[in-house]
Amino acid sequence: MPDIKTGDLVRVCALDELDPESPLRVTIGDEPIALVKTAEGEVHAIGDRCSHGDISLSEGFVEGCTLECWAHGSKFDLKTGRPLTLPAYEPVAVYHVEVRDGDVYINSKGTLAQG
Repeated sequence: MPDIKTGDLVRVCALDELDPESPLRVTIGDEPIALVKTAEGEVHAIGDRCSHGDISLSEGFVEGCTLECWAHGSKFDLKTGRPLTLPAYEPVAVYHVEVRDGDVYINSKGTLAQG
């Protein structure tokens, strides 16, 4: 649960709360977000709802820099939010992430990939 807000950045958790390749669902306001630390240690945040169906992506599977929806298998690029496989064809929002002093902050305003 967010507890510190600085501008548009919201603290969502401590970095050590994230297990590699194990998505964590966080919420900013009423917006669910899937927070992912890759095996390489990069932290990404994307909208938690698959654009193909109302399915939580944070219950999905991480492989490299993708998050796969557990229900229908669509894979989303963690950097752009773009779907890489069908049946999803619409992107999900991505959120800017900053790690500071062992804490993870997310920009509360997500953006959609263009084109």
